[in-house]
Amino acid sequence: MKHIQSNIKHLRSLKKFSQERFAEELKWTRSMVGSYEEGRSEPPIDRLIELSNYFDIPIDILVKNDLRGAKDTSFIEVGNKRVLFPITVNEANEDLIEIIPAKASAGYLQGYADPEYIEQLQKIKLPFLPTGTHRAFPISGDSMLPVKDGSFIVAKFVDNVNDVKNGRTYVVLTKSDGLVYKRVYNKIEEKNSLELHSDNKMYQPFDVKIEDVIELWEFTCCINTQEYDADELKLSSIMNMFQELKIELESIKK
Repeated sequence: MKHIQSNIKHLRSLKKFSQERFAEELKWTRSMVGSYEEGRSEPPIDRLIELSNYFDIPIDILVKNDLRGAKDTSFIEVGNKRVLFPITVNEANEDLIEIIPAKASAGYLQGYADPEYIEQLQKIKLPFLPTGTHRAFPISGDSMLPVKDGSFIVAKFVDNVNDVKNGRTYVVLTKSDGLVYKRVYNKIEEKNSLELHSDNKMYQPFDVKIEDVIELWEFTCCINTQEYDADELKLSSIMNMFQELKIELESIKK
């Protein structure tokens, strides 16, 4: 556990806590915090679990990686990978889904790494989602029929681009194109890229270099808003549809 000493100290500093305040937060003693940070002892598994729960960071990330480059605990840069954590919860400690509104989707490329931008997004909770960090992304155009313009794709964050499953659909954030929703094929070994396909065959597939990929989100479900007129699809209306479950929530076969 060579990194745990520096990681505890750094994560505490991100919170701007003294050792005394940090000890109070975790119900530890100040001497315990000092001992871990100075490397005089290592936290046992129950203390690691408490750290993991407090920061919403998996134990293996805490133990195996040097997190001193992180500027915020909402995401951590590990090598050239961006590891994102579900830090938004409701009063029942349930993870919430951030909604990227249609009119603000173009700004996601500038705001994706800004904790203040993510914090101000509207949030919901949907039942039956798998574990992981999810966001809801607006879909525009007709390139991914039968998913229609105005629908929302709820997708799960993928922290390693090598985990792409060929033929599955993903929301991809790229440096050049911003947010796109496509069927993705892993071409890393052959061309160091992902091959993006539209389900509407009027659109040609194209390659995105791995270094151009910022975030990758794997499809979980589709929220269909096609029965509503365009002027009804304001953010407040969408929020009401989500919260009252007056939407068509459907899984689409890959």
